[in-house]
Amino acid sequence: MENRDYINRSHLRLRTIVRLRWIAICGQFAAVIVVFYGFGFEFPLALSLLVISLSVAINVVLSAMVKDIKVIGNEFATWMLAYDIVQLSVLLYLTGGILNPFASLLVAPIAISAASLRTQSTLVISILALFAASFISFFYMPLPWYTASGLEFPFAYRMGNWISVVCAMTFIGFFAWRIARESRIMSAALAATEATLAREQKLSAIDGLAAAAAHGLGTPLSTISLVAKELERELEEDSPLRDDVLLIRSQAVRCREILQSLTDVGMDGDVLVDHSSISDVLEEVAQPLKALNANIVIKTNAMSGTMPPFDAEPVLSRNPGMIYALGNLVENAVEFSSSEAVLQAEWSEDVLKLTILDDGPGFSLEMLKVLGEPFVSSRSLSRQEGIEDHQSGMGLGFFISKTLLERSGAVMRFGNRNGEDDAYGEGVKRGSSKSVGSVGAKGAFVKLEWPRKMIDVSSNKD
Repeated sequence: MENRDYINRSHLRLRTIVRLRWIAICGQFAAVIVVFYGFGFEFPLALSLLVISLSVAINVVLSAMVKDIKVIGNEFATWMLAYDIVQLSVLLYLTGGILNPFASLLVAPIAISAASLRTQSTLVISILALFAASFISFFYMPLPWYTASGLEFPFAYRMGNWISVVCAMTFIGFFAWRIARESRIMSAALAATEATLAREQKLSAIDGLAAAAAHGLGTPLSTISLVAKELERELEEDSPLRDDVLLIRSQAVRCREILQSLTDVGMDGDVLVDHSSISDVLEEVAQPLKALNANIVIKTNAMSGTMPPFDAEPVLSRNPGMIYALGNLVENAVEFSSSEAVLQAEWSEDVLKLTILDDGPGFSLEMLKVLGEPFVSSRSLSRQEGIEDHQSGMGLGFFISKTLLERSGAVMRFGNRNGEDDAYGEGVKRGSSKSVGSVGAKGAFVKLEWPRKMIDVSSNKD
């Protein structure tokens, strides 16, 4: 939800509006002066300067607020851009309406809103701009020209100008909105990925903290042991304090042994923790879901024709990001399965393949087109395309998992087990592989493939 708020909230700074408006004010003032005094065209100069002066006054007030306000809210920004449309429309009304060459500037507030504000705000700004363009197409003062009556064009020409302005509003507004939204989605998704890994990174730093603690406590414990040994020598055999001194000395020795073991782990690592076979990795991923009575079947085997020693299980270096990503994919498979989810690992001399299967409804065609992109779920698709809402919540999590697994060197494919819908255009034919189920099997699959030399630490040993 925080990431969705980041995507939808305003990203427009007050300083930006102030600077852009100063540029507009200077341009408007220059155009009015040049047209009236330079070309000698007659139009309501006083009213035009009054409209421009109002913008100057508002901008002076806003300039005083710049130090206190950084990013402004959607509502305030919407009002500011709406004012810019109204102010420009009044100037255009006084100087020829839609026939004025500067009528195309009505597009600017829409582009700013589309790139910085919520969709609702952009719709409001667009409707206002459309209404303003339509109004000044029919109601306006004559375009300043050498003749006293101004320069008048036929109705068809005015409608052509109106259509061109509306088309520019639509195209530029939509293009700016789409580009800005995709940029914010990617930023939010990457931030979510970093936040997800933050906890695992903290856990990975514990060994360093343990080594530091062992180093820092080593000297005090040595001092305690030395003092306890001296006290033991000075006390009589029948002294009531002798047992206490012996206890202190033994506990100090025990503390030193514990700290030494922590130091060894920090220096040399723990093979049982750092390295795991593919079977152990899959068991670790599935165990939390099995504890919730999920039916998960794990299958591991070497591919036919794999010769020793490559027929032995690959041993993986424990990667918190990969563990999290696999857990997310397995959780999705369990959620959508009807009876069971299957994790099947196969390996040869060159590759390690992992297939995650379920026997649920499978991916819809619409979902396959966008699956893997951030913040795309079938819940939103169901509202847009009329799809049954049985695949909700597979947007950001799937994107994070795909990103993490690809960073580990994996190539991911996903689709439906009937072979009709493969997201990468490599349709799995019915019965062509044991890893995707039997003929007529229902459900979805996710296939991962790593080069074995990249992921198997046992194959890299001398």
